[in-house]
Amino acid sequence: MPPDNSPHQTPGTGYKLAVIRQQLKNFERTLRFHWKSMRDAPVTPYGFKLHGSRAMQQGRFEPVETRLVGEILPQCDAFVNVGANVGYYCCHAIQKGVPVFAFEPIDLNIRHLLANLRANGWSDKAEIYPVALGAETGILEIFGAGTGASLIKGWANTPETDVMLAPVLTLDQVLGARLSGRKCFIMVDIEGAERFMLAGASQFLAANPKPVWMIEVCVDQHQPDGTAINPHLTKTFEYFWNNGYHAWTAGERPRRVGKAEVEAVANTGNNTFESHNFIFADPAAAASMPCLGQQDIP
Repeated sequence: MPPDNSPHQTPGTGYKLAVIRQQLKNFERTLRFHWKSMRDAPVTPYGFKLHGSRAMQQGRFEPVETRLVGEILPQCDAFVNVGANVGYYCCHAIQKGVPVFAFEPIDLNIRHLLANLRANGWSDKAEIYPVALGAETGILEIFGAGTGASLIKGWANTPETDVMLAPVLTLDQVLGARLSGRKCFIMVDIEGAERFMLAGASQFLAANPKPVWMIEVCVDQHQPDGTAINPHLTKTFEYFWNNGYHAWTAGERPRRVGKAEVEAVANTGNNTFESHNFIFADPAAAASMPCLGQQDIP
C-alpha cells in the first residue's frame, strides 16, 4: 500500500484555506454534473450513451487501447475494471455481453458511472465498488480528480491540497472467491498505485485460468517531483513473471517485453517502450489472441 500521506502535524491556516477552496471547486464540478445529467446522454459511435469527456463521446478516446479491449473482451467471461472512472470501458464490456465488476473511489466519477449505466438500461449488468484497491485494508488520501486522481502524493503535479480520503480494500478480499474458475479480463488504470494493488491480488495472479491484464504503468510520465523513473517498475513486472505471465506493450503493434529491457529502462532512465500500457497474459492464452500471438523477446 502507498505510504500513509496523512500530515504528521496540524496543518496551518493557509493549507486549510487552500483545501476548502479546492473542495468548493469539487462541489462546483458536482453541480455541473447534475445539470448535465438532467439531459439525455449523447450516443457514442459505439452505440451506447455516455456522460463523459468529448473525446469519449466522439469515439476519439484512447483509440489503440479501445481497439485492444474490443479484441480481448470476447475471449473472457468477466471484466474487472480497477479505476473505472466514468465507465467508458465498462460500457464496452456490457455491450459485448461481458459482466462487469468496477472499482472507482472518486465520488463524482461514480456518479457519472452510475448515470451512464442507467442511461443505457444496464442497471443490473455491473457490480460497482466505490473503493480504491491496495495491498491491505485501510483509509488513504487520494489526490486530484477525474482521470488523474492518484494515491501517490505529487502525482502529475497535483497540489497536495486537492485531497480527499478513500477507503481501500484488496482485490482478493472483494472478488477472489467470487470469480474462481472464470476467465477474467482485468483492466487497471490507477495512476501510479498499480504495484500496491497487485500486492493485494496474489489469488488472482495465481488463478487458473489466468486472467488477461491490461495495466497502465507510467515509466517516466507524471512522477512526483524528484522522481525520474517509476521506482516500482521492475517490481510491477515481477509480480507477473513470477506467476508465469508474459508481457507485451499495449501499443499500435504490441510486442513482447522481457526482463532485460525492463531492468535497462529502470537503471538507465531511457524509456524504450512505445506505450505506457502493458498486457500481461498466459502464453497459451495469448497464442489465440490475434493482437498478441506468439512472439519472441527482441
